[in-house]
Amino acid sequence: MPRPSPSVFNCLIRTHHITSRKKLQKVRRAAGQLGVGVLVRSNGSPGLMYGESYTEDGLVDWVAAVQALRYKDFRCVFRPALITDQVMDDDDPAGMQEQTSRPILAGLHETNSITQFAAEMEARRLTRWWKRGMGYGQ
Repeated sequence: MPRPSPSVFNCLIRTHHITSRKKLQKVRRAAGQLGVGVLVRSNGSPGLMYGESYTEDGLVDWVAAVQALRYKDFRCVFRPALITDQVMDDDDPAGMQEQTSRPILAGLHETNSITQFAAEMEARRLTRWWKRGMGYGQ
């Protein structure tokens, strides 16, 4: 009998922009303390943060820490929730097991372009979910 995959939770945050290195250090510190992996699109508009964790509580606390930094136009477009096959790019349950069994993000990773951010979402098979959060899809 195969061992069940651990649950993975994620969220998506949009801001007007992310430029402050001091605030990014605080985001990094909070992520490390709470066991959250983060992908950030900085140095332009819009600012994007994708968070991923094995625990919902850690992710919820990380979102609260980011919100406390008072980023302009802060919006948590997708609140912390379990990644299910409904948010994946295809309806393949075997693909879902592959997604949740591979390592999640660790630490803070930065990109400078939406294209790079989108490529990471595609690699995680979350393109439809991400586009919907950005207002690009239905």
